[in-house]
This record gives sequence, structure tokens and C-alpha cells, in this order.
Amino acid sequence: MDYTELTEQERIRREKMEELRAKGVDPFGSRFDRTTTTQAIRNQYEQYSHDELESMHVEVIIAGRIIRKRDQGKAGFLQLQDRDSNIQVYVRKDAIGDEAFELFLSADLGDIVGIKGLVFRTKTNELTVKASEYTHLTKALRPLPDKFHGLQDVEEARRRRYVDLIVNEESRRIAMLRPRIIREIQKYFDGKGFIEVETPVLHPILGGAAARPFVTHHNTLDMPFYLRIATELPLKRLIVGGLEAVYEIGRLFRNEGMDAKHNPEFTTIEAYLAYSDMEGMMDLVEDAMSTVVYNILGHYEITYGEKQINMAPKWARVHMVDAIKQVTGVDFFQIEDLETATKVAKEHHIKVEKHYGVGHIIQSFFDEYVEDTITQPTFVYGHPIEVSPLAKKNAANPRFTDRFELFIDGREYANAFSELNDPVDQRGRFEDQLKEKELGNDEATEMDVDFVEALEYGMPPAGGLGIGIDRFIMLICNVNNIRDVILFPHMKHKP
Repeated sequence: MDYTELTEQERIRREKMEELRAKGVDPFGSRFDRTTTTQAIRNQYEQYSHDELESMHVEVIIAGRIIRKRDQGKAGFLQLQDRDSNIQVYVRKDAIGDEAFELFLSADLGDIVGIKGLVFRTKTNELTVKASEYTHLTKALRPLPDKFHGLQDVEEARRRRYVDLIVNEESRRIAMLRPRIIREIQKYFDGKGFIEVETPVLHPILGGAAARPFVTHHNTLDMPFYLRIATELPLKRLIVGGLEAVYEIGRLFRNEGMDAKHNPEFTTIEAYLAYSDMEGMMDLVEDAMSTVVYNILGHYEITYGEKQINMAPKWARVHMVDAIKQVTGVDFFQIEDLETATKVAKEHHIKVEKHYGVGHIIQSFFDEYVEDTITQPTFVYGHPIEVSPLAKKNAANPRFTDRFELFIDGREYANAFSELNDPVDQRGRFEDQLKEKELGNDEATEMDVDFVEALEYGMPPAGGLGIGIDRFIMLICNVNNIRDVILFPHMKHKP
């Protein structure tokens, strides 16, 4: 084997791999049956003194990675790390035998080993396993990052998550907290009588949200498909079918920019409830998210960066137009024509695209001037009809819809509305979207004839919601970049 392009450390480790083979030891091991874990040992025996442990004679079998090691003649110590924790192991030559002790001496940081031994306390009172058997399991051919500095390059940490998880306790914490949060979300909706379902990832028609899609091709059908940008339309078909309360937790895909808040694939929950509406969805989102936060943290207060976010129920509710007026002084309840709205937009340095109506300008005002000013959980409702093609018109003012978004610390966390169940109105909204697409809006949805036909069979009045799970996890974990709550985020190629 040509080792010339390897670092000195990598060459030495490969030579050790060959030495193991020469001794009849498989460098990459085989099955090893553990009886416990390092965390279980701490949980069960941390309370006992040196003398108590000596009398108990507790034998354990553990396995994990060597993260620290020091030898002192005919004895030595290593720190063994498994999934949940780590523990010190005391290794004596006369206890494990000459051959096994040679394996210990030649072991490198990062190697994976199995240990059988007794739990005891050292003279410094540290809970330790005294090895009676030492088994080499896997040779690490690359050295771990320096223990004092770890992976300093965050981009490299995200790109090589496997190394990041080895050396970064915070990354392991987030990786294990994420599924707990998702289980709490599932438990909440299951407890409310919702049915968890699965809908297709490949969609023949672009719909359910305003976003640019990933496009692929199915060879057998010889037709294009989109990776789903939302689960909305299939789930609402299930409401038509009589399932009445459904939800799906799954990946969505949007062919758009990447930043601290956006990844091309991300996880959401969408839920739909027959006979509910926008206000019912406000209550549901507030109760669901506050309950999950409390069940995970034991309280409602979240420290996010330098801010304190109070997730206790009774969140603020404000109409989008009132929020804009409060910040800018512009009252879009009084501005109904496009000419006046365009003039006001230019005065406020808002760019007006060719396909814009008054509603688009209102949305742009909110995005530019209001969104970043919101810190505590706030429901912003009353979105213009032009930007809400799947929401019901507001009965009192049909320029707006019964839709809301939840904002916390300047970020959107949820989107929900009274679902549009009028098939004639829905067909007209789809047609308006097609006109926008012709005018250059590449995020406009397409005509979904089958969905309109589904509505013609009759969908009960309903409320629907979507919550961005990645952002919710970021909030709970106090993380400011979405890539740090996704195990394998998408990254640019290294130059």
C-alpha cells in the first residue's frame, strides 16, 4: 500500500493496523456483547462510596471509543466514550495479561475497544471501571481533532458530522434532543385524536405553497415530477375522504437559497382538522408548541441567544395591516388601488415586481419593516388574498384571508388558515396563480384539477396548520443556524 500521500499520524496508524493483523487480531473486530453503558453505570453507582463498591463487586461489560489515554509503566488509564457519556477505565498489566496490555499500549485516541471489569473508585474518588479483560474492536486510521480545540471550523463540523459528534458534546446533545422533540409533537397530536399519515414525496403538480421546486423525471411514466414543497393538498384530500383530523411529519424540498434559516430540505408538521378555522388553529398551535416546550424543558422560558422568549400560552394576535401601520404609519386598510400602493411602496424603497397586486405590496411591507421587530410569540393574521391562494377569504373584508403566521424573534415558525373549501373559488385562485406565473412569478402554484374535483365532492369547513420543526428545534436548543439541528445539511463543495 502506498502511504506517501498520508500524514505521519495516518502512516503510523496504518502500520499499527498491519501489526494487529500480524498478531492475529482483526483491526476491525466483530460482535461484542455489552451488558451496560457508561451513563447507566453513572446513574446506578455514582451514589456509592469506595468501600460500598468494593463490597458490591459490580462487574460490567462496556464498549466505546478511547478519547483520552495515559499509561504509567505497568498500568494506565483511558477515558471510554459511548453514545450517552464517558467513564474512566483503569488498565493493569497483571489484570488483563501481557498481550492485551500490549494492545492497550499501542492503542490510539479514536480506537474503539471493549472492556470487562469491576466498578470502583480511585484514590481521587473518580468512578472508574477496573479492567479484567481488554478487547480491541476497531482501529481508527485517522486521528481525532485536538481535544482542546475540536473542530474549530463550523463548516467542516457540519460537513463531517461524524467527527463533530465524536468530539462535540453539544452536537450530541442536539442530535439526541431532536427526536425527543419530534416524539413530543407526535404524542401531542395523537392525544388530540389526529391520525398520522404518509403522503407522496413525488408530486405530478406543483402546489400547496409558493416555492421553487426540485424537478425530477420518472422513466416508466415518462413524465416530470416535483419533490414536494408542501404536504397540504394530499392531506386536504384526506379531509374530503372523511378522516377529519390528520397530520404528517415529513421532509419538504425547496430549490431556493441557503442561509441560517433555510436548508433545501427541511422537516415540517402539517395538520388539518375538520370543522375548525383560523382561530382554532391559533389555539392548537399555541397549545401544541407551549406543551412541547414545557415537556422538554420543564418550564416555558427559553433563552435564545441574548433574549428571553416566554412560550407560556396567551400569545399576542395582530392583523398584518395593523402591524404595518404601527411600525410605518402606512394604513393599507385605506389603500385599495394599485397605483396608490405602488407610489407608497416606492416612497418606502419597496421593489414592485410586474406581477404585484396591492396584496403583494402589503406582504413586502411586512417583510421589510415588521418581521424583524417581533420578539415574543405573535400571531400575525389577515394576509392578503393575492399571497394566500389556499386560504378562505375573510367574511368582513374579502381583500384579506383568514390566515396567520406565527413569528418569534423575527422568524416565521408556523403558517395556518381557515381552509378554502369552495371549489369554484379555488379554481379561480389557481387561475390567478397561472397568470402570475406568466408574469414571471416562478413560485406561483399550478392548476390542480384533481384537487378542485376533490373539493367538488364536499370538504367540511376546516383549519390547517404547518409548523417548521427545524426552526422549533433551533429555538428549544438555543441554536442560531438550521444546519446545526440537521445531522447532514447540504453544503457547498470544498474548493
